[in-house]
Amino acid sequence: MNHDMPSTAATTDVFSTHSVFGAPCWVSLTSRDVKTTEDFYGAVLGWQWRPVRLGDRFRIALADGAPVAGIAGVATMWQMAVAWTPYFAVRSADEAAARVQERGGTSAVGPISLPPGRAALLADRDGATFGIWEGELFTDWPTWRRAQPAFIRLHTRDAFDAAIFYGEVFDWASDKPGCCEVRYEGEEVVLRSGGQVVARIESGAAGSAPDPAIRPHWQVHFTVKDVAACARAAERHGGSVLSEEAGEAVLRDNEGAQFTVTSRPQR
Repeated sequence: MNHDMPSTAATTDVFSTHSVFGAPCWVSLTSRDVKTTEDFYGAVLGWQWRPVRLGDRFRIALADGAPVAGIAGVATMWQMAVAWTPYFAVRSADEAAARVQERGGTSAVGPISLPPGRAALLADRDGATFGIWEGELFTDWPTWRRAQPAFIRLHTRDAFDAAIFYGEVFDWASDKPGCCEVRYEGEEVVLRSGGQVVARIESGAAGSAPDPAIRPHWQVHFTVKDVAACARAAERHGGSVLSEEAGEAVLRDNEGAQFTVTSRPQR
């Protein structure tokens, strides 16, 4: 399963997806080999690691002691692609998964119980993969959200249609208290939660026809101090550089998962 929420046991500071429903709440990487993945991202992004109670196949990545992302070494076991995936907070995993299927999306895994909650891996009707999480969030989650070490952007064929799909699944821009706000800014759909930008959806110039050549996907961005140094480290450790410009590079790790490193604030 491509989800790796740490335990919140023995703490009074428990946060729930009920209070931030519809917003991204985590990013996780499926991997074939946790050890080689740890080595790669440790070298490229300087991450440290800690175990979680889900078992040896799962790890939490730490940057300067703060949680950044999860790794789940289940790609081979569950015949899943090696990929970075964002997870969205939901009040009910079963209801959200049913909404996805009712609107032409698909379910790859779950919903299944992963204490302290439930999770599922899904795809929208254009094939972009994402996850959902219902339940408790880890103790340091507000720190993760404030620091925003990871940012997500959906590259798709029709941003307007995608916004409708996700809005109906996650109750964006609804009359429910605490829902995410959706705005059209320039050529993007911008998602805000609690006043903060938490995701963007793009599909090209406004008014242009959907591009059939685009493979819809959620791209995970990590903020780093030195983009060029990360790109060179990726090449030295078995990865590759797909594109590089001042302040941003799209990289592929040693198992083929794509991600972006950026020095620019994404908010």
